[in-house]
Amino acid sequence: MENINWMEEVVKRKDDLIEDLQQLLKIKSVLDEENATPDAPLGTGIKEALQYLLDLGQKDGFTAKNVGNLAGHLEMGEGKDLVGILCHVDVVPEGDGWSVDPFGGVVKDDKIYSRGASDDKGPTMAAYYAMKIVKELGIKLDKRVRMIIGTDEESNWRCVDHYFKNEEMPTIGFAPDADFPIINAEKGIADYDIVMKTQSVDHQSKTTLLSFQSGRRYNMVPDFATAVLSFDGEQTDLLQKYTAFLEEYDLKGKYFIDNGALHLELEGVSAHGMEPRNGKNAGLYLSKFLHNLDLDETGKRYARFAVNVLFNQSRGEGLGVQYSDDITGDLTINVGKMNYDQVNGGMFGLNMRYPVTFDMEKGKDRIITTASELGFTVENFSDSKPHHVDANDELILTLQKVYEEQTGEKAELLAIGGGTYARSLKSGVAFGALFPGRPDVMHQKDEYMFIEDLLKATAIYAQAIFELARK
Repeated sequence: MENINWMEEVVKRKDDLIEDLQQLLKIKSVLDEENATPDAPLGTGIKEALQYLLDLGQKDGFTAKNVGNLAGHLEMGEGKDLVGILCHVDVVPEGDGWSVDPFGGVVKDDKIYSRGASDDKGPTMAAYYAMKIVKELGIKLDKRVRMIIGTDEESNWRCVDHYFKNEEMPTIGFAPDADFPIINAEKGIADYDIVMKTQSVDHQSKTTLLSFQSGRRYNMVPDFATAVLSFDGEQTDLLQKYTAFLEEYDLKGKYFIDNGALHLELEGVSAHGMEPRNGKNAGLYLSKFLHNLDLDETGKRYARFAVNVLFNQSRGEGLGVQYSDDITGDLTINVGKMNYDQVNGGMFGLNMRYPVTFDMEKGKDRIITTASELGFTVENFSDSKPHHVDANDELILTLQKVYEEQTGEKAELLAIGGGTYARSLKSGVAFGALFPGRPDVMHQKDEYMFIEDLLKATAIYAQAIFELARK
């Protein structure tokens, strides 16, 4: 059994693998809380995808368990220790602009196209077939192997929270939901709001900020912002300044009058919140323009905080928490939400990704102190702790060996600002299935996975299960 040709075993099952994946991809497993039921708490599509995989596993001889229609697992093998493989079957909405049916599982140009093809139904089916191969070869395992299937990875992780309240934690494991070779370090992720209460309105200024809105998600750089102003007197000068501002920063925007109020709109560039520098934050740019106007005092305070503390300060400089380490790099802060109105005051919704060696307690105190000194409070603080597995851990060394034997390439260790299910495990890493040099098309239109990569990942996972469950 030591000299199994894993790729040969995968190729024997290629047609079945693709067909089973296509059936899973055809299920529109997008979060649908509006039509949720007690039996389908995240919507019927998500329940259907979970049940499809559990039924497939039962048919193939695995022990299947549905855990509250929020998660489930498929298990094989015997032993006290448990090897976990953490996957998910929920997908983000398809969006617009597809050249193929986004839920068709279309195979063309040596790729399989569909929402979820690369995130995470393709890698999930690769891991499933890896388990199937090990099982069908009759290999005796010293540990149990369990595929844990999540259904809320793209939103609030209610699936893993519920699962681990009711089921055991794997001894070791991996999540096939990121990049190869191996991600052994993930930054901590904290979301919080910095809130400003209104004070007495200054009626002497020429311009009053009535409302401001930008962004809806903490973890995205907002690409649109709008401000509504009341304005006494001639507006030509202000509008000329706005046009010049847009040109200076290479931005698009427009303005119009509605019910006597001046509306300013600005388009930025969206990006994932893990690296704010990859986008142009529409809310912060519009704040920068407002900051130079003769605004009412409350509006001025809001814009001043945005510019002095947050604009072009994605490394936390303005809040006094700038930090970096050799394992995971820089602390980053994304301003994902901005809301203001004259009556209720304003808020900034921040997404902070911090290195594994960062002292969060001191950092949080520093943020609260800085905000307080400027008349703001910190609210709704949530924190997902960083995750790090030492480079010399047996799990890492085993996966490096497998990856190098299957690909002939060095298995470098990676650190990311994003978060995967691996951080749910005490000893777990993200392991594929995006190979180095391949474009990352997750969450984009015409999402796909190369068939070659699907097969190669399956071989890697099969050998990984073989090595991890026999030690």
